[in-house]
Amino acid sequence: MPELPEVETVMRGLRAVLEGRRITRAKTMREGLRWPFPEGLARRLTGAVVTGFRRRGKYMLARLDTGESLLIHLGMSGRMVARPMAGAAVPFMGPNGVFSDTRGHNQPPEAHEHLVMETEDGTRVGFVDPRRFGSVDLVPTAAEDAHKLLAGMGPEPLEPAFSAASLAASLAGKKTPIKAALLDQSVVAGLGNIYVAEALFRARISPRREAQTIPGARAGRLAPAIKAVLEEAIGAGGSSLRDYVRADGELGRFQDRFSVYDREGQPCPLCPGPGSGCAGVSRIVQSGRSSFFCARTQR
Repeated sequence: MPELPEVETVMRGLRAVLEGRRITRAKTMREGLRWPFPEGLARRLTGAVVTGFRRRGKYMLARLDTGESLLIHLGMSGRMVARPMAGAAVPFMGPNGVFSDTRGHNQPPEAHEHLVMETEDGTRVGFVDPRRFGSVDLVPTAAEDAHKLLAGMGPEPLEPAFSAASLAASLAGKKTPIKAALLDQSVVAGLGNIYVAEALFRARISPRREAQTIPGARAGRLAPAIKAVLEEAIGAGGSSLRDYVRADGELGRFQDRFSVYDREGQPCPLCPGPGSGCAGVSRIVQSGRSSFFCARTQR
């Protein structure tokens, strides 16, 4: 499932092609995805101007001049496909600048496309989701944080308010493993299996350690490690493992920089090698999910 860096990357791609534009046509191809689409979704989108974007955890919100926000969750296999319609006369803007204005011309619609939005300048954005675990909703912009999917969500790890002190306060008294605690969206918003593994490695903390033992020096290492790994992943366009691609169709590249995630049996990047007592990257299962770490460096 796309995590914070992937969602942020997709959102920036959508911002480049939708912000300030009017949706001249919207269409749904089915009644819903994981849940039914809101009543009159296509009608309520048609004619609206996209005034801005916001990400909350793993959710994207496109704010409209109608006073509503389009809430999008990619689910397990969802992706947003943005391309120019046939005959579009303007260069098509991707998240990293302008690329060819012929990309996507005269191509058939994507398979498993369930929602389409077309803009006044000739851009076509489709929500493609083969497994249909994604979701779309409309929520009053003034009440975004009260939405059932966003209410109770923890702090954004890239905002100034997230710090070693705030993380320590969230973890105090929690007897669950720190890996499980960080995956709890009420503790930190947007983290998933990949970036928890990488942040714990950078902070030299075992995923098995009890969360309540983190406050103090360990929290002082972990909070900046979380920020750093997320910022680097966003800079690389996220991690492409299975279904994830950016809005312009390109793959993320952060998977090339993994230190431990999905590297079972490979050497630890920090250990000196044979004779050091390091067994390399280990894999264990916690709550049904794989955890990757170095038992020598992470305690």
